[in-house]
Amino acid sequence: MEILPPLKGKSVQSIFDIIDPLMEFKPAFIDVTYHREEYVYKQREGGYLERVSIRKRPGTVGICSAIMNKYKTDAVPHIICGGFSQEETENALIDLNFLGIDNVLLLRGDPIKTDNVIKNENNSFQYANDLVKQVVNMNKGIYLDEELKDVTPTNFCIGVAGYPEKHFEAPNLTSDLKFLKQKIDSGAEYIVTQMFFDNQKYFEFVKKCKENNIHVPIIPGLKPLTTKKQASLLPKTFSIDIPETLLDEIEKCKNDTQVKEIGIQWAIQQSKELIKFGAPCMHYYTMGSAELTRQIAAAIF
Repeated sequence: MEILPPLKGKSVQSIFDIIDPLMEFKPAFIDVTYHREEYVYKQREGGYLERVSIRKRPGTVGICSAIMNKYKTDAVPHIICGGFSQEETENALIDLNFLGIDNVLLLRGDPIKTDNVIKNENNSFQYANDLVKQVVNMNKGIYLDEELKDVTPTNFCIGVAGYPEKHFEAPNLTSDLKFLKQKIDSGAEYIVTQMFFDNQKYFEFVKKCKENNIHVPIIPGLKPLTTKKQASLLPKTFSIDIPETLLDEIEKCKNDTQVKEIGIQWAIQQSKELIKFGAPCMHYYTMGSAELTRQIAAAIF
């Protein structure tokens, strides 16, 4: 399952309230997303700009530690490129290593509005493949400070993202798979896919990965639709398709309660078919609510 850190000011109990109902299904791991701090630039007297923080979801490292301490289940923090210098990324990885958190999901991360104001201002990486190389180096005992002596190598298991319907910036799936292959060749050990609603997209993606000599586990990412609005919003946001059969059922719904029921049943059938196909496990985008994932898991596991 994948969950969101709470907004600043909320307690870790809000995370436990999401996870508690799902522990009976013994999840293999729990992903914790990381969201960049966002800023606005306000004009001040004299014509200069002052950067003001407007949003932050704190505590991914701390939340992962709390999850592993409470549930004895692997927690997987997201590590992203944008907004962090290479040194800050290394320090976060050192903290994770100290805490015994040895699985990471490395992502470029979504752009934020202020990316158009100042680019790469803090020596951050631009691509997930660079993050993979940094973590692989630490696994070899190679840190940014080349003068360090008698260093202890880390032992991170590295995951990366895959896009069955291609990344929205890629000109085509072939090009996208080339960059995915680079991440695997650099040392990534498994793939978690973007959400999809048509299993055939996953089956074809796995086939094409094998044709490109990508043989690591490919974990399908699933999210049930919950509102009519999502049927138009998700394709625009994530560049994914909604199958006609699913869309027809959604359009028949009189309210979002009915949409949720359709979304749950669709995710259940997706899960059953993916398990039969041989997917290594299911990755549910649980985010801030446990109930839908609980209903799906109860029908599957």
